[in-house]
Amino acid sequence: MATSTRETPVGNPSTWQGIAQDWSSDRDAFKQVPWGKAMMWIFLLSDTFIFTCFLTGYMSVRMSTTATWPNPSEVFALTIGGASVPLILIAIMTFVLITSSGTMAMAVNYGYRRDRVRSAALMLTTAALGATFVGMQAFEWSKLISEGVRPWGNPMGAAQFGACFFMITGFHGLHVSVGVIYLCTVAFKVLRGDYEKRGNYQIVEITGLYWHFVDLVWVFIFAFFYLW
Repeated sequence: MATSTRETPVGNPSTWQGIAQDWSSDRDAFKQVPWGKAMMWIFLLSDTFIFTCFLTGYMSVRMSTTATWPNPSEVFALTIGGASVPLILIAIMTFVLITSSGTMAMAVNYGYRRDRVRSAALMLTTAALGATFVGMQAFEWSKLISEGVRPWGNPMGAAQFGACFFMITGFHGLHVSVGVIYLCTVAFKVLRGDYEKRGNYQIVEITGLYWHFVDLVWVFIFAFFYLW
């Protein structure tokens, strides 16, 4: 007796409906792509939209305001040895964060080599650099607050400066802080041998994707907010 089998219809990939069916059924779109990595990419894409909106809003306010915009070289200067050094703290913060990208890349490399001790040590080093960055950012905030900068106004010029500064740098600082906690948690699990038992260190790479994204966003903030 002949039996008939019913197969799930596959959409035509040349049409929008076919593309939607293909992605939703996971036939080809995510083939051989681990869900953890795919979900991290989707999260980072959504976060990119948020930071893009923030920076676009900042540029719109900066170009449309009629009030004098504070000069970043003066606002973010530190007095060292009796001389005012512009953007010195910001330069150090940028160097620290970019250096942390290097240590994170090395951690991923050692993770795939199954060298859990070095991988965990480099992740903790990355977390320490991230915590240093957040600490310097807190110092920067306290300095500007003591000088009278507020989200609703400041004595240095355009009232929107404070709102843009605290919103953009604060949101990025939150990402760095979450990343530090994330790095420490994964490093602890790597050192404990949790992923050695599974034979898969891909979580280190996924963590690295998040951290490299945070570093990349800072490059744009540095260029648009501190150099413009």
